[in-house]
This record gives sequence, structure tokens and C-alpha cells, in this order.
Amino acid sequence: MSGRVTAVSSNGEYSFTKPNRDSITLPAGVGVEGDVHAGVTVKHRSRVAQDPTRPNLRQVHLIHEELFAEVGEDGFQVAPGELGENITTRGIDLLGLPTGTLLRIGDSAVLEVTGLRNPCIQIDAFQEGLLKRVVGRDEAGNVVHKAGIMSVVREGGVVRPGDAIAAELPAGPYRALERV
Repeated sequence: MSGRVTAVSSNGEYSFTKPNRDSITLPAGVGVEGDVHAGVTVKHRSRVAQDPTRPNLRQVHLIHEELFAEVGEDGFQVAPGELGENITTRGIDLLGLPTGTLLRIGDSAVLEVTGLRNPCIQIDAFQEGLLKRVVGRDEAGNVVHKAGIMSVVREGGVVRPGDAIAAELPAGPYRALERV
């Protein structure tokens, strides 16, 4: 399973959206250098309030660019970085990956998939009604989260638009992604 990076984004300040960059640097065990969510322990405000010593399983947020076209069919206009992701991808089924998948990106970066992004009401503040498009239910009534996946940096490196992404699945049995 493989794909490509279409955009990289980061923001040193708390903000829902993240500006696109020419590249991002991923120090091992930290996340995106200079990004407000980088760190060994949790950085998302709600999680810090609960327990600031918990490990940061949300160091790098990836989202599939195909989602933008899907929500575009309902009139929403979303561009890379606008949903707060650090890496926008194309051609790889991020939501179908099991927990523990390694994503080899560019020359040296390796991310380990930790789970699904748990989107919040800020998505509706960005564009009203968008939250219902990125969190829904399947035919069986199960909740489906489409707002990307979260990961931690296992091996550092620089990531740029155009970089290849190769997924290395963990040894089975696979664990389906859950919210982190």
C-alpha cells in the first residue's frame, strides 16, 4: 500500500487551521518541529486538562486529500491544512490501516499509526455542518470517523509535498483503528 504527500502544514500557535509549508521536520518521539502539538506528552488542550503527563499519541495528524472531494460534493470547500492536519496524503487508505502500521515517508521519516482523529465541534466553527460529514454512521449504524489518523514519530526526517509514502503493516492479528 502506497501513496504520496500532497501538502505539509504546521502552526506554532493554537489555531484550528495550519498554514502549508515547503517542508516539515519530524524529530523522533516529538512530532512536527515548531508545531504547537509537538511533544512527548499530550499537547491538545482538553487532554492536558485531564492529565498532562499522558504520552502524546497525537504527534502527527494525517488526512487523505480524497476527503476534500467527498465533502465538496455537499458544497464544503476544504484545502490542505484547513482541518489542522500536518500531512495531507493521496492514494493511500489511511482509515483502513490497522493500529501499529508504520508509514515510511520520504527519505527517512517513519511514523507509527496510533489511531483515529477524534474530531470536535471546532470543525463546525470552521464550516457549519462539516462535522456531520466527517463523523457519520455506516449502513450498520456504526460510528465512522473520517477526519484522518494520528501517529507518533519513530524515526525522524524531513517531509515534503511529493514524497512517497509506503505502509508497512504490523504482524497480525490486526487491531482496527480507534479514537485517540
